[in-house]
Amino acid sequence: MIITRRAFTTMLSLTGLAALAGLPPLRFISEALIPEAMAQDAAAVAKPVSLPDMALGPKDAAVTITEFASMTCPHCAAFNEQVFPKIKSEYIDTGKIRYVFREFPLDIKAAAGSMLSRCIANGDAAKYFAVTDMLFRQQNDWVAKNTTETLTRIGKQAGLTQQQVEACLKDQALLDKIAADQKYASDVLKVDSTPTFFINGEKIKGEASFEEFAKKINPLLKS
Repeated sequence: MIITRRAFTTMLSLTGLAALAGLPPLRFISEALIPEAMAQDAAAVAKPVSLPDMALGPKDAAVTITEFASMTCPHCAAFNEQVFPKIKSEYIDTGKIRYVFREFPLDIKAAAGSMLSRCIANGDAAKYFAVTDMLFRQQNDWVAKNTTETLTRIGKQAGLTQQQVEACLKDQALLDKIAADQKYASDVLKVDSTPTFFINGEKIKGEASFEEFAKKINPLLKS
């Protein structure tokens, strides 16, 4: 699902986010934000589109893992809790790999969560990953219950004011960029589910184990 103006405005009214994101009127995605399709390869995966990458690890690492995830995806939350900490400890914290997280919202609540992460982080990758981890771990609370109230609480815990949370969740330009990046991932990289990973351009779909990642990563580190 690509988040569009119609989907956004319809779902806002259903989730209780309308009070935060109803003004100004939302616009359609700018086609100018969506680049022409290119061949799917490591270079295509590595290319940031509309938003700067949120990444951990050295830029010149021999191995780069790029994850496409939706903040409301339970499999993504399970991976974040069970597998990602092992990858971080073994490979990221030791400077062996670079890890990039990209938003691929499957619904409007996921888009709202991603927008909040971006606003709180304000370009700080470490903070972005920390907030994203918090949202995944509290997924049942903010997805299944009062989305507006819970996202506002999380935003305030991270240092935003009520007004800043409201401004974030009605930021049309930010939503446009997330949607444009999602469309690029769908059209060019053929991402159609979450989580989807690329290890130096090689696609892995679904919630893989740490051992499966290690089997892919270790030979690349030795080559």
